[in-house]
Amino acid sequence: MKKRLLSITTMSLLFVSATNIWANTATNKSTIDHINSTEHIYPLPFSINFAGEKVPMHLIDVKERLDREMIINTNLHSTTVVTIKRAARYFPVIEPILKKNGVPDDFKYLCVIESTLSNAVSSAGASGFWQFMKGTAKDYKMTVDEYVDERYDVVKATEAACKYFNDAYKKFGNWTLVAASYNRGMGGISRAMESQFVDNYYDMYLNQETSRYVFRILALKEIMGAPEKYGYAMPIQEMYKPVKTKQIEVSTDIDDLAKFAKEQGINYKLIKLYNPWLISTNLKVNGKTYQIEIPTEGI
Repeated sequence: MKKRLLSITTMSLLFVSATNIWANTATNKSTIDHINSTEHIYPLPFSINFAGEKVPMHLIDVKERLDREMIINTNLHSTTVVTIKRAARYFPVIEPILKKNGVPDDFKYLCVIESTLSNAVSSAGASGFWQFMKGTAKDYKMTVDEYVDERYDVVKATEAACKYFNDAYKKFGNWTLVAASYNRGMGGISRAMESQFVDNYYDMYLNQETSRYVFRILALKEIMGAPEKYGYAMPIQEMYKPVKTKQIEVSTDIDDLAKFAKEQGINYKLIKLYNPWLISTNLKVNGKTYQIEIPTEGI
């Protein structure tokens, strides 16, 4: 009798143990399925390049640095969705300017990581799509005064950025170093190369921001170049399309922009929205001529 009771007890324990194992396995599978269904986890591309310059994916740290930025940006859902939508409106403006200036098309993704294609303002005072500091903007012939801030004019700021890129390329002869220098400065990149006896971005030991900088560009290039592959397929009608405008040439002062807007058949909000470089309530041209954009649809 004792032996039979022992056998039953042993069987009961085995049953409970098996049940717990099954439950834990099911829970683990459920957890894994939940992770895979709610998070964007994708394998890294086998090869990738920036401006035609191959990324050395065989280097462990390079592969892992790209992996980090891919994980972050594939899962940064709201920001990535909005940026992809904005690209439909602003890439058609940026791309031909890059091409005209002989700058590789991949630099449009540098603009993406700088500002998410918006007239952002950093805590340090860098402003606009390309995040120019005030002094640098003036160096590149942009007007920045109490009435006009051309850092907020996407066309003029892109032209200025292209001048920087071409200046940096003359110095480095390498587009990846050009991109890194936009974050660290030409002098900072040159000093790092000289002190570390290296000749390329991927072999340099840099501060965290610059170390991540090119990899952030690469991640956005990969994701935005094939959004459906990374779970961001969107119907064309959901994209932000370019808005048709007409240009009014202005070479004399405007005392009241709200009144000027009304004369053009729109309102002050729309003048500011489509001409964010107009930073005051009036305009002093100071001998210059400006083109003011007036929307002709969706108003």
